[in-house]
Amino acid sequence: MEKKLIFPANVVLESKNEKLLEYEIRQGCDEIGKSREILKISPDEENFLRFLCGDKKHVGMSRGVIFEGVTKVTEGPLKGLEAQICKIDRHKRLARLETPQGENVRYVLAGLEIMEKVV
Repeated sequence: MEKKLIFPANVVLESKNEKLLEYEIRQGCDEIGKSREILKISPDEENFLRFLCGDKKHVGMSRGVIFEGVTKVTEGPLKGLEAQICKIDRHKRLARLETPQGENVRYVLAGLEIMEKVV
């Protein structure tokens, strides 16, 4: 098993006061002379990530089967999210999921082991 960052090139921040957080980030960037782009996630994306990651903010391994070309996740955090799965890499045991539409299309990788494929 490997552990990887879900958004490797990004820092994800959570705050109850969005305006203050944005102000503080911009102040810090101005002080060091760099500009950073702040990407906000939509409420749908936030709910999706909270459902996927849970309270531990960790995506566990899921297991499932492919029955007549249809993926059915039988256990794990991807259960119920089959519609979001865009691609499955059975060799690496990864599923690529598309987050709900926000301003930008984002993809998330999550562990998915296909136990059986029935044709």
